[in-house]
Amino acid sequence: MNTSPTTAPADRVAADGQQALADLTATATTLEAAQQPSWPDTAALGEVVETLGSYPPLVFAGECDILTGRMADAAVGKAFVLQGGDCAETFASATADNIRDRVKTILQMAAVLTYGASVPVVKIGRMAGQYAKPRSSTVETREGVTLPAYRGDMVNDFAFHETARVPDPQRLVRAYHASSATLNLVRAFTTGGFADLRHVHDWNRGFIANSANSRYEKMAHDIDKAMRFMDACGADFDAMRTVEFYAAHEALLLDYERPLTRIDSRTGHLYDTSGHFVWVGERTRQLDGAHVDFVSRISNPIGVKLGPKADIDEVLRLIDKVDPERTPGRLTFITRMGAGTIREALPGIVDKVTASGATVTWICDPMHGNTFEAASGFKTRDFEDIIEEVRGFFEVHRSLGTVPGGIHVELTGNDVTECLGGAEKIIDSDLGKNYESLCDPRLNHQQSLELAFLVAEMLGQA
Repeated sequence: MNTSPTTAPADRVAADGQQALADLTATATTLEAAQQPSWPDTAALGEVVETLGSYPPLVFAGECDILTGRMADAAVGKAFVLQGGDCAETFASATADNIRDRVKTILQMAAVLTYGASVPVVKIGRMAGQYAKPRSSTVETREGVTLPAYRGDMVNDFAFHETARVPDPQRLVRAYHASSATLNLVRAFTTGGFADLRHVHDWNRGFIANSANSRYEKMAHDIDKAMRFMDACGADFDAMRTVEFYAAHEALLLDYERPLTRIDSRTGHLYDTSGHFVWVGERTRQLDGAHVDFVSRISNPIGVKLGPKADIDEVLRLIDKVDPERTPGRLTFITRMGAGTIREALPGIVDKVTASGATVTWICDPMHGNTFEAASGFKTRDFEDIIEEVRGFFEVHRSLGTVPGGIHVELTGNDVTECLGGAEKIIDSDLGKNYESLCDPRLNHQQSLELAFLVAEMLGQA
C-alpha cells in the first residue's frame, strides 16, 4: 500500500490499477471469509454485485488520504480521534432527525475533547455503512423455533419469522442508498453552519444546566472564557462554522465492500469508497482470511479490533500484512479489553508493537469488553465500567510513554435507556423504558456528553 502520488504515465497507472482490482477480485474465490451470510440465490447476488459496481463512489480517495494524515497526527499526539455512532444502523432509523442528533452529539463531544486535549479532534461517525453485524451463532432459537440469526439490515430483517430472516441481496443495494442519503445530510450539516462552534458550545451549556451535570460547570466555564478570549482577539469564527467529518464502518460483508472498491485515477491504487475508514473485527481478523487480505489491498486508513486474548505474534504479522511500508496513519489498533483486564492485557501488546518500530494509532473501544446481561434480561453495559476502561487505557499509555490516540464509542443522540449508570443513574428496572437497539446497548445523549467531559479531564492530566 502506497498513498504517495505517482509519476508514472497515465496508461501505466490505469493498467496497474486494473491488475490490482483483478487480484482483489480473484481472492473472492480463494480465501475463506468468516461471518458472511448464506445467500440463497447466488444469481440474484451476482446481479446486485454488478449493480453496486456501477454506482458512484460514496467517498473519494482524496478524502481518505486526508484522513490518513489526521490519523498520523493522532498517533503522535498532535490530534485525538473520536469515533462514535450506532452499534448497527437500521433502515428505519436513517431519518433526518436521527442523523442530525447523532452528528450533534459527536460535535458536542468533540468540542469538549478539543479543549481537554488542546489538539484538533478527528471526528469519525460510525455511520453511513454500519448496517451489518457479526454474530456469535448462525442461528437464533426462540420458544423452540430456530431461524437464521439477524445479521443487520444489510442482510435480513430483525422480525422473528422465516421470510424476514432469509438473507436478501437486494438489501445491499438499499444499504448503499441509505448510506448515500446519510452522507449527503451529514455533509450538509457539517458545512452549512449547523456545526458552528458557537452553536455547539451553547448546546453544551444546556447540558451543564442540568443539576446532575453541575460537576462539569468549571470546565464549561473555562471553555466559555476561552471562546470570549478568541472573540476579543478577533478570531475568525467564520472558519469555525464548518468541520471535517468522516464516515466509518466495519468492512464485514465483502459482497458490499468489493464492488465499491475503485481505482484512484491519480495513483492507480485501490480505495474502498464505501467509507473513509473501515475496520476489521475480532471475529474476522484471521491472517490468512479474506478480510485481512481485502484491507491489505486498499489504501484507506484501516482499523483492526484487538481483544484481551490477542496474540502478540499475530498482531506483529498483521502489521506486516496491512502496513508493510509503515505509513503513518495507515493502521489503527482499536483495543477492546474490558475494564477488569485492560491494565494487564494492553501493556504487553503496546510495548511489543512499539519495539517493532511500527507507528500505529491506538484507540480505546470501552464498549465491547464490558457487555453483560442484566437481571432484567437486557444486554447492557455499565457506564462506570466504560469510564474505567478508558481510564486504564490512559494509564497504560502514560506508563509506557506512548500516545492514547482516541476513543471508539457506540452512542446515539436519542434518550435511550440501554446502558446503566451515568449522572442520570439509569438502573436495571429502567432499561425497558426506552431500549431501542437491535444489537448492542449504546450510550444515550447525556451519557455520551458525560463521557466526553470525563475523558477531557483525563486528557488534561496526560
